Amino acid sequence: MTERLAGDEDLYSALEVNLLGQRPYLTRVQVAERSGVSMERAHELWRSLGFPPTTDDEIAFVDTDVEALQTLQLLVDSGLLDEQKEIALSRSMGRSFARLAEWEVAEIADNVLSELGDVDPALVDTVADQALPAMEQLQNYVWRRHLASAAGRLLLRVENEETVGLTVGFADVVGWTRRTRSMTTEELAAMVERFEQVATTTVADAGGRIIKTIGDEVLFVADDPAAAARIALTLAEMHGLDEEFPKVRVGLGHGEVLSRFGDVFGEPVNIASRLTSLARPGRVLCDRGLADVLRHSEEFRVRWWRIVPVKGYSRLEAWAVKRPKAPREHGLIESLRSQV
Repeated sequence: MTERLAGDEDLYSALEVNLLGQRPYLTRVQVAERSGVSMERAHELWRSLGFPPTTDDEIAFVDTDVEALQTLQLLVDSGLLDEQKEIALSRSMGRSFARLAEWEVAEIADNVLSELGDVDPALVDTVADQALPAMEQLQNYVWRRHLASAAGRLLLRVENEETVGLTVGFADVVGWTRRTRSMTTEELAAMVERFEQVATTTVADAGGRIIKTIGDEVLFVADDPAAAARIALTLAEMHGLDEEFPKVRVGLGHGEVLSRFGDVFGEPVNIASRLTSLARPGRVLCDRGLADVLRHSEEFRVRWWRIVPVKGYSRLEAWAVKRPKAPREHGLIESLRSQV
């Protein structure tokens, strides 16, 4: 388990009891025995959730650890969860909640320390009593809302296949290393927050979904190819409207992808990534498949760009996606006005 300074032991113990509901009193061997799950499987599930390793005689567990293993076994026994996929599910949940927990704790600690300057064990109960129920309720609400949305999309699939037709997009911040080298921690945090905020709202407003953010890059998908193109163009143009939003370039790929545990895999994902690295700042590139879909729409201009060799593809055909040109008559009128 993670080592802590002696002076922090009382604080951590108080926090641990409050969050876990009781003081740890079980070893991993006892958890496996009480849950009826083999030690090997329990250990593998624990690791897949992203928790630190423990020894056989280390007291680190509580009743809810036993209940969690029993719940997983119940899901498998009932046929709702394939035993071969429970590790993948655990890994996905572990990654998601680990990131969320890190952010939540950092925010709470920052707010508490900024107001009080220090934290003592007596304060832990008060903060946890107020924050924990509210955050649990909010997380449950968000999870159920996303569950309803995902269930609706699943019902539209043929025979619930994991492979689905999607448009995949990567939006990448231009010159990330150069920009961040001279930034303070606060400035970097503000830029990341702005990037993720705009990307999230832009994708959601157009009916798309953010799959993940990877540092200076966001991966999104949309069922509707036109929606994906709108998202891409909006993100690419945003710096011109808001200088605080960094310049980005976007690549789009269209076709069959494997949708698995909240992530996507397949050739459209790879192609979108390659096209992103080729795009100029503020520009959008797409593959031939998406170009064929968008070329007949009056909402977009799709023009052949070039064929380029990239990693994994000796001849990748790239197409530029732009807004439609302003009517020629409008340009003529503006030109005449400027001469008056």
